[in-house]
Amino acid sequence: MNAIEIKNLKKKYKNGPWALKGIDLVVEEGDFFALLGANGAGKTTIIGILTSVLNKTSGKAYVFGHDIDKELDQAKRMIGVVPQEFNFNIFETVFDIVCTQAGYFGIPWAKAGERAEIVLKQLGLWEKRNAKSMSLSGGMKRRLMIARALMHEPKLLLLDEPTAGVDVELRYETWEYIKDLNKNGTTIILTTHYLEEVEQLCKNVAIIKEGEIIANDSVRNLLNTVESQTYVLTVNRVPNCEKISKYNLNPIDDSTLEVEIGINGSLSSLAQELSLNDVEIMDARPKNNRMDQLFLNLLKK
Repeated sequence: MNAIEIKNLKKKYKNGPWALKGIDLVVEEGDFFALLGANGAGKTTIIGILTSVLNKTSGKAYVFGHDIDKELDQAKRMIGVVPQEFNFNIFETVFDIVCTQAGYFGIPWAKAGERAEIVLKQLGLWEKRNAKSMSLSGGMKRRLMIARALMHEPKLLLLDEPTAGVDVELRYETWEYIKDLNKNGTTIILTTHYLEEVEQLCKNVAIIKEGEIIANDSVRNLLNTVESQTYVLTVNRVPNCEKISKYNLNPIDDSTLEVEIGINGSLSSLAQELSLNDVEIMDARPKNNRMDQLFLNLLKK
């Protein structure tokens, strides 16, 4: 069964532009799927429609086979949502926030407490269970949002920019937790501005531009379409770049070069050619990661 099936989904705001211009999208059960796009592309609009926060103009949407027009309650029970903005009561404790959420799905308080202990421990929040949410750090508030969304054990988790404002260490910890959820069967749809998250976490991706899907494939297949990548090289000295005929070297300063390497070239062959000119590569790093480059290439098209 498909976790999400969307057919010709359109959304137009009153006296405004089309937010969605006829989206067709299928996300299979068990997938880790990414929605990528610039601000205003339509990512959050899709999530809003699936969760009934927004009304669609036309089209159909199904969540695990449940039509959101006819079986909204059943569809919503399948979904856990982690929105972009913090939207819990800052004067309530962590424990009360997650248990109250469980109550919306008919879970008794005692059972909710048992579930809360499991989820809060997994997310490193159990010691903060009696703290008011206003006292939490930004990263802990993000994890509280995830914990709240998981209280009714949804089959589908919608993550709308889940690591925004989270420091690097907590972001990687959150990645590991989310990956484990997916391995255990939870379907995940992720929207993010951190393109490295997509490359590290996701199996499939749809890229949205101005309310339309411009690419929809596996992450691996899309990355294979990146024909070149720009590297920043730290070298012991900058050579006479005209002598390095195969590569277009761009000197930045006395010890830094930029070079674009296409599918017929490689860093190792460049290093060999540089060594013939008594130049040693001390360090090499991509100027953009492959996901960034893919995203930019598609948006330019």
